[in-house]
Amino acid sequence: MPESFALVTPDPIDPARLLDDTLSPDDGAALLFWGVVRNQNDGRPVSHLEYSAYAEMAEREMRRIADEARERFGTGSIRVIHRIGSLAIGEASVAIAVASPHRAEAYEASRYVVEQLKQRVPVWKREGYVDGDTEWVPGFTPAVREMA
Repeated sequence: MPESFALVTPDPIDPARLLDDTLSPDDGAALLFWGVVRNQNDGRPVSHLEYSAYAEMAEREMRRIADEARERFGTGSIRVIHRIGSLAIGEASVAIAVASPHRAEAYEASRYVVEQLKQRVPVWKREGYVDGDTEWVPGFTPAVREMA
């Protein structure tokens, strides 16, 4: 039975386990979006990123987004994991695994999930620069929803 899963964690993400936990015998495709910390932003050298979150609310919204994607694109299971804490260049900050009977739906669902995450999930990012300065990265103000 397809399911949605969401987790906010300080621990590194295991991509093989994430994919394995997402797939079922009904699926013919699995897609992994792997968001990583890059070494620059707008031409400014970045040394690390710090993520913080309201974890309970973030996980609830991530599951809601995954449920929407499953229903909209007819996929199998979707699992979303977001890291918090200080992350070095090259470390994964977010991973989205989508399983589906067909690849087109998996690609569409993955894109939908990552774009919605950026707009709706209460996760905050502060960039650390090579020169020692830090700066909060502006984001979106999530819409207020009734608690489920």
